[in-house]
Amino acid sequence: MTDAKKTADALEPKSRDRLLDMFEAAEGQYLSGEEISRRLGVSRTAVWKQIRRLKEAGYVFDASPKLGYRLADSDSALDARRIQAALTTSRFGRELTVLSKTDSTQTEAEKKAREGAMEGTLVVAEEQTSGRGRQGRPWHSPPGLGVWMSAVLRPEGPLTAVPQLTLLTAVAVCRAIRAVSGVEAGIKWPNDLLADGRKLCGILLEAVVEDGRVRHCIMGIGIDANLGESDYPEDLRSKVTSLRRESGVEVDRSALIAAVMNEFEMLYELYNERGFEPIRLLWESLSVTLGREIAVRDLKGERRGVAHGLGEQGELMMRTEQGEIIPVYSGDVELYPNTRAADGSPDNE
Repeated sequence: MTDAKKTADALEPKSRDRLLDMFEAAEGQYLSGEEISRRLGVSRTAVWKQIRRLKEAGYVFDASPKLGYRLADSDSALDARRIQAALTTSRFGRELTVLSKTDSTQTEAEKKAREGAMEGTLVVAEEQTSGRGRQGRPWHSPPGLGVWMSAVLRPEGPLTAVPQLTLLTAVAVCRAIRAVSGVEAGIKWPNDLLADGRKLCGILLEAVVEDGRVRHCIMGIGIDANLGESDYPEDLRSKVTSLRRESGVEVDRSALIAAVMNEFEMLYELYNERGFEPIRLLWESLSVTLGREIAVRDLKGERRGVAHGLGEQGELMMRTEQGEIIPVYSGDVELYPNTRAADGSPDNE
């Protein structure tokens, strides 16, 4: 076997798991490069490259010329085994792919869905180079700091159910964030999560429809977990925030991913059994939109009023300045008097 082939083999997920197993079994003791090379059956160069990849993923190693390598910290890294160990689901997250880099987890999950992937299949990435949000807007997805993930859904319902699933996802993510980080996140209609008026999470559901029914959906979730102010482009810093900026401590991203999947599956089963009404009530209880003065911008222009509640299909009910209650099915919503959460600019959407 050539060194090039050995290096390629070392970068396979199974080899990565074997290497992590070795370090965890060593319980903080050093392992020499020679021993790792022998036990994995790869070159010393391949070992070094794999450890470098693990560092990029958030694992912390101590290195000694005489002793080799020691795993010092793994809590900040995305770890498929730790994610799945924390799952209480029967489907969601059980089929899991963790990527070091991809253009978009939405694209990866869509490929898997078209190839017949089961519902609940999850794709997570350390970095997205072309992450996207609503209306094709870019999503800032730097490496090792956020939760960038997409899951395959196969709902049994008409296209009109997709907006309800968007709201359901927002409830699941909001509950998971509160439980894992302690940050009092709230939901801005329909699918943004805010903290202190600034955006920290966006949700995107994309549906493939045949004969008027949903063949599958891709549920994309982007959570700014551990970004600091300097990790954002300057034009975003006043508009967005992260769980670390709000709480002052780094969040365990693997635990957060598992918590989102656990919450989502529980609510998804509730939705399938009892319909949208329980989800509607949960959404309203977590909303930062209701009771606020809002401006809605869509193809009809701009309309102003007060957010009144959710309709039966998930539409936002707005009391206009003339006192009429009208439904809002789509569009950008701006909250007043706080304007930091405005959707009009090409930020993380």
